[in-house]
Amino acid sequence: AAGAVLPVQDPLLNVCMDAKHHKSQPGPEGMLYDQCSPWKDNACCTANTSSEAHKDQSYLYNFNWNHCGVMPAKCKRHFIQDTCLYECSPNLGPWIEQADSSWRRQRILHVPLCREDCEQWWQDCRDALTCKENWHKGWNWATG
Repeated sequence: AAGAVLPVQDPLLNVCMDAKHHKSQPGPEGMLYDQCSPWKDNACCTANTSSEAHKDQSYLYNFNWNHCGVMPAKCKRHFIQDTCLYECSPNLGPWIEQADSSWRRQRILHVPLCREDCEQWWQDCRDALTCKENWHKGWNWATG
């Protein structure tokens, strides 16, 4: 129709961040694995990345959930869900920030979490152990 107005595209939605495993543009994936499957219709992750997100020792970040004893499955599912959100969601634009790191140019910060999800995560992980105060820095991988 003549004079039809196209909706303004929100630049913060339907974008993929510029990071290690992200696609450059979101799009359908079809076969995303398990907890990442809700993003299959429009994802920033590949099927392979979605599968790796579920492994104890994944190539994604050379990080092992069981670095301080076995992480209980009920706890691990929250970290897997967090990884799926980070890798697959095309709607994290409002929380993307520039990152000066060798392996990613962008990261997300201060993404809101529903209170009930936060409380469930705490309940499911309160008896699990980690041997590190901050997972983002200071690891010594010399011994593997």
